[in-house]
Amino acid sequence: MRTAHPEDLERLARRRAGAKLGWLLHACVYVAVNLLLAALSAHQGRHWAMYPALGWGLGLLLHGAAVWLALPGGGWYDRLLQRERRALQEREGSAR
Repeated sequence: MRTAHPEDLERLARRRAGAKLGWLLHACVYVAVNLLLAALSAHQGRHWAMYPALGWGLGLLLHGAAVWLALPGGGWYDRLLQRERRALQEREGSAR
């Protein structure tokens, strides 16, 4: 992704860093809460803590995919964006 102005680069860098930091915080809370739930579950002699861990883990996985794969500036996002730009330019060129 090419950006003409340093302000745009700064804004994009801050957005990407904020999103990655948000995911890291999400992961830390996930680990802390699920360790607490696992301890509580073990203390009760039952193993119910895996269900919230699996459900929340899926959410954490999807959050991570959005941050690390689809975030603007990421490789996958840039490839999709370039393909759409080319398609729009070709369509515009053929309409003339």
